[in-house]
Amino acid sequence: MFERFTKAARAVVKGAVEHAERGGAAVVTEEHLLLALLDREDTRAANALRALCPPDRRPSLLAALAEARRRAGLSRADTEALADLGIDVGAVVARVEEAHGAGALAGDRKDAGRWSGRRSFSREAKAVLEKSLRVALARKDREIGDEHLLLALTATGGVVAEALADHGVTYTAVEDAVSSPAV
Repeated sequence: MFERFTKAARAVVKGAVEHAERGGAAVVTEEHLLLALLDREDTRAANALRALCPPDRRPSLLAALAEARRRAGLSRADTEALADLGIDVGAVVARVEEAHGAGALAGDRKDAGRWSGRRSFSREAKAVLEKSLRVALARKDREIGDEHLLLALTATGGVVAEALADHGVTYTAVEDAVSSPAV
């Protein structure tokens, strides 16, 4: 599949691995893919992101991702479903952080030492990569570009899609932005 990736899409995947390495993560996640997309300039996805979520709104997006990471990656839908079962995720997070320190559920591996070898991709990140192929095929595109990765991130659900949607970056909005002649 990677042979179908454009140079920009390959750079996003490589950037995601670098974000994972810098963060000490054991695996590359869909959040790392988004962070790598946010690093890009002058690509279809970068232009769409700049139009839909201008740089001045990005700290809010990053804060939403950090808050979700603090909740062990649970989306609002997950949190609401657990609340329906009588489980207060906020209280659980507070108790765990009280016992183990702030960000204990975030999964950061700051104390794990140096990682050697290649990082694998989480199941969710692999789903985004696979979805990007399906998105490209549905759009009748020959190659998978970074815009297909962004579209796949918005379409796969979960915390990253939720944070993007909260900031106006939905599948439809991205599709419109990458299809317009200005991008």
